[in-house]
Amino acid sequence: MAEGTANMTTDTVRSTRRWWQRWPDWVGYAAAVWSLLYGVLGMSWALGGAGFPFGRENDPQAALSVLEGAQATTGGPIIAALGLVGALVAVAMARTWGRGIIRAVLRAFAWVVAATLVLGIPDYRLLMAVAYAPIFLLGAPFGWPPANFFDVITWPVVNQFVCITGGLCWAGAALAYQRRSSDACASCGRADDSSDWTTPVNAARWGKWAVAVAVIIPLLYAATRWAWALGIPLGISQEFFREGQAVGLWWAGAALATVAIIGALLTLGLVQQWGEIFPRWIPILAGRRVPPGLAIVPALLVAILVTTAGLMFVRLTLLGAISESFTFIDEEDWAALAPELLWPFWGVALAAATLAYYYRRRGTCVRCGRG
Repeated sequence: MAEGTANMTTDTVRSTRRWWQRWPDWVGYAAAVWSLLYGVLGMSWALGGAGFPFGRENDPQAALSVLEGAQATTGGPIIAALGLVGALVAVAMARTWGRGIIRAVLRAFAWVVAATLVLGIPDYRLLMAVAYAPIFLLGAPFGWPPANFFDVITWPVVNQFVCITGGLCWAGAALAYQRRSSDACASCGRADDSSDWTTPVNAARWGKWAVAVAVIIPLLYAATRWAWALGIPLGISQEFFREGQAVGLWWAGAALATVAIIGALLTLGLVQQWGEIFPRWIPILAGRRVPPGLAIVPALLVAILVTTAGLMFVRLTLLGAISESFTFIDEEDWAALAPELLWPFWGVALAAATLAYYYRRRGTCVRCGRG
């Protein structure tokens, strides 16, 4: 009788949890569906179908991509095979199959796929698309900037969003599987022997350092761009400076810098009271609790985008290919590139700050009751 009552209570709790609170139950199947569908696309490309998004023949800006040399005839079959294997692995993890070495292999496979899709394939065009979106939206009534936003949102760029979506599904599947394998709660990660570095007090302490880094780096970037807009050729040649002035490039850069400044200010909310309670000057919402997801989701997205963009700049610099992709940058134009080389640190710091914010605000877990 008692056992039946306990089961009914568990079923009731499960049914009342919102779909995003049940993510460990479905994220593995989401990764499987994504992998299968992308594998079908790979098979289509292998058979001559249109839309292969990689390589110089299909992407006008393929030089920015780590898959610059990819071709549909060879890349398509690989994608199809990996899609099928990935779907099988994802289902196995969703059902918590595997023991010992098999479990370790499945977990490693999942994390490699997630890292490749989220950090390896995308480049800085995703960040530019997201950063320029509000600029185009606000400037549309005034006909500025004098360009079509959708000219830069090509299929290869959209495909990078698709890859990040799949990568996040894989990261969630890997995390849930890893937690189940270690007898931790699949939702919150807490276990009976959980480390105290995740407690709200300790998370607040190390989270402040992460926020400091995540604020300083975008401000350094913004300082160079606003200096150029204000007529100060900081870190660039006079020739490059005059060329940019002639076409209004520096004001576009200042607009991006303003977005970075706004982002830096919002990052402070991860450690400030107004990041948890809406301040008085916000109509209707004043005094109400800020939903954690309202801060966590955009912060995590920005962390991913700036990290991938920064890794692209670092890769091109190390390969000596930066001047091929950005022909306007000379060796003396250090300020045109140096801030971007710091972006991976910005992304990692912002991700850490977001994690600290989550640890401070997650409260009691609706799945395991720990808190």
